[in-house]
Amino acid sequence: MAEITPIRLAELTTLRTGGAPERMVEAHTRDELVEALRFVWATGDEWLVLGGGSNLFVGDDPVEGTVIRVLTRGIERLPSPHEGRTRLRVQAGHGWDDLVAHAVSEGLAGLEAMSGIPGTVGAAPVQNIGAYGQEIVRTLVEVDLIDESTGEVSTVPAADLGLGFRTSVLKAHYGSVPERSAVILSATFDLAEVGTDARPVAGVQLRTALGLAEEGTATLAEIRERILEIRGSKGMVLDADDPDTWSAGSFFQNAVVPAAIARSLPPECPRWPVEPDLDPVLVIPLAVFDGHVPTPETREPDVKVSAAWLIEQAGLRKGFRLTPSRAGLSTKHALALTNRGGATAAEIAQLARFIRARVHAEFGLLLQPEPVLVNIEL
Repeated sequence: MAEITPIRLAELTTLRTGGAPERMVEAHTRDELVEALRFVWATGDEWLVLGGGSNLFVGDDPVEGTVIRVLTRGIERLPSPHEGRTRLRVQAGHGWDDLVAHAVSEGLAGLEAMSGIPGTVGAAPVQNIGAYGQEIVRTLVEVDLIDESTGEVSTVPAADLGLGFRTSVLKAHYGSVPERSAVILSATFDLAEVGTDARPVAGVQLRTALGLAEEGTATLAEIRERILEIRGSKGMVLDADDPDTWSAGSFFQNAVVPAAIARSLPPECPRWPVEPDLDPVLVIPLAVFDGHVPTPETREPDVKVSAAWLIEQAGLRKGFRLTPSRAGLSTKHALALTNRGGATAAEIAQLARFIRARVHAEFGLLLQPEPVLVNIEL
């Protein structure tokens, strides 16, 4: 590992806010990353792992403790125990979209709808990233991680990560700490070997985005190209010359609500059913088991509703600003809070609080921030 002169996080995060940390360390290899983490944990110092900086909202005051930059890279191809599939083990600092581009070029399916998402591979499982019906949980096999409590490295199956809608046991949700304090060193994905020919496109969300009928087909490259075009049109592909991309992506999560609440919203509100658990585990203590297994309860699946639609219908259109703030909604997408140039973290936080209050007053739903907040409150 190499300790370097601390850099302001405003220069390393896509939202362009954040003061300089007391110390900064760069880790270019897996061994350096493990060494750096063990050293910092042994000191009891405050610490922050920094990958692509695309899912962080950092206050402008100096950051206490040590920031560890994860700069590891590499993709290793492995056999899969499943016929017609291949596994890729990827280092945590590898760019996520670089991985997607590699998979598409190799004819491996399962990640292509997540083209253009910024950030690193190590950060992707933490919030179970997803787009257009694809999510990490569908292809992730396992991760190698190091636990803060023990300093030990272990391989953890994806099933043990608590992957849910934009969450995992590793994610520090706003106002809380993660269930498991650990850092991902690498992630392994199991992908279908489909080649470069056109094939049927699964998933209503993805077909709709591509403008395909139910029987429509497309190649992986065509899917990637179209998704990049869509994300680019919304300012969701990083561009140093476009302030609409100076953001943390979607600042608020799409709201997941019970079906009854979704029905109370205007019918034109975009919504998608959340897949129910089709195989729930029922545990009956042996001491009370009487030989009767109760019929499983059935209920309507929860519904995911569009946070962008809620924001716009609360009267906050694309490009909205609180005068004279230098923070504003993207002119291309109402879900992205952007730094229009020189905005402070306080200005962005003020805008976020205003948006939450308006949506709550209009629809009774409290939007939750998606980025990790450091040194800042909403």
